[in-house]
Amino acid sequence: MKVPILRGVKTVNNFNRITKILTALGVALAASACTTINVDHVRLQDDISLSKGDAMVVLGRHQTPEIQTEASLVACIGGKLRSGTTDIRIIPEAEFVNQFYPWFEARTAPLRPEKLRKVMREPLVAKKLNDLNIKYFVWVEGSTERTASAGSMTCSIGPGGGGCFGFGTWEDTSDYETTVWDVDTFEEVGRVSTEAVGTSYMPAFVVPIPLLAQVEGDACQGMGKQLVEFFSRSASNKLKTIK
Repeated sequence: MKVPILRGVKTVNNFNRITKILTALGVALAASACTTINVDHVRLQDDISLSKGDAMVVLGRHQTPEIQTEASLVACIGGKLRSGTTDIRIIPEAEFVNQFYPWFEARTAPLRPEKLRKVMREPLVAKKLNDLNIKYFVWVEGSTERTASAGSMTCSIGPGGGGCFGFGTWEDTSDYETTVWDVDTFEEVGRVSTEAVGTSYMPAFVVPIPLLAQVEGDACQGMGKQLVEFFSRSASNKLKTIK
């Protein structure tokens, strides 16, 4: 009697072997998908006055197609300030821009603190800012760009199945600068600059496995932490730990 050949068992064994190889490869390279970050800050004024009930707004620069700060980064920095400060309100960008239309739209937003003084001459704008008790503007400018790439990958499909084979790598660079304006004095009181460089990998042995460097997220973490420390010198501003 002929014993039937269990071809499915061999296929399963091969699949399990491939899965183990991919898992090991992923673990080996995961530590390599990392980000190097550098944060610099300048404090132009020591007397940063914040009290319970005060508010800040975090805004991104969007003046031209070349200057388009990601809304996700602006929201992330606002979240870091919100979680790192107590009793200080952080007004979301979209909410603020809608309330003050058209004064803070992409093409009309003031580019320098002294231009804010001109905007404040509008009675309606001044009243709204006073009602919201906004003490500081936090402007974020910059972007994350793909700066280098290498490697190759090919994918095919046939009667017996398909898959991708190869190895790719790329480098992303985040370059951002945050400026802090005092609404009462119409002066810049501080500046935080951040550069983050991360390398991501995409090995493929049947199934591509992306190992991504979280460049934008790491840039947000660095800037957010520095901004919280920046405002922490105010005696009335208690801090909580950023997680």
